[in-house]
Amino acid sequence: MFLWLISAAPALAATQSTQVNANIVKPLVLTRLQDLNLGTVTLGPGVWNNATVSISQAGVLSCANANLICSGAVQAAQYNVQGTNKQTVTISAPNVTMVNQNDPTQTLTLTTDAPANIVLTSSGVPGVNFSVGGKVTLTSATAAGTYVGTFNVTVDY
Repeated sequence: MFLWLISAAPALAATQSTQVNANIVKPLVLTRLQDLNLGTVTLGPGVWNNATVSISQAGVLSCANANLICSGAVQAAQYNVQGTNKQTVTISAPNVTMVNQNDPTQTLTLTTDAPANIVLTSSGVPGVNFSVGGKVTLTSATAAGTYVGTFNVTVDY
């Protein structure tokens, strides 16, 4: 009688080590520091189109159109974001519809001007400040009144 012994050892086994990484980041904290204000715009006489009033991210007003006179206090919106040092933060600030407070059927579209992203230079306080500007296009038919709107600024890693 013959006995055959069968071995359970694997014939061609191989092992490979793999590194495991996890990047842990702090939650983002966004704080509004100041609102956007385009000041007062006086429309000139006659019939005309496409006069633009804008404020840059740096807070510089542009009102270089013979049909407009701009005055009053102006400022770009300003925010502070805090999170994890050296992380890139993406910024989203969609356009906003501004509504005439005397006649809600009259609106203007504010096209926002925000940085696409910023890099955090610290963890937590003090964070990094950034500004959002914007522009509106006016015509001689734009109704008089105070136009108000709100926009949501979103930050994300």
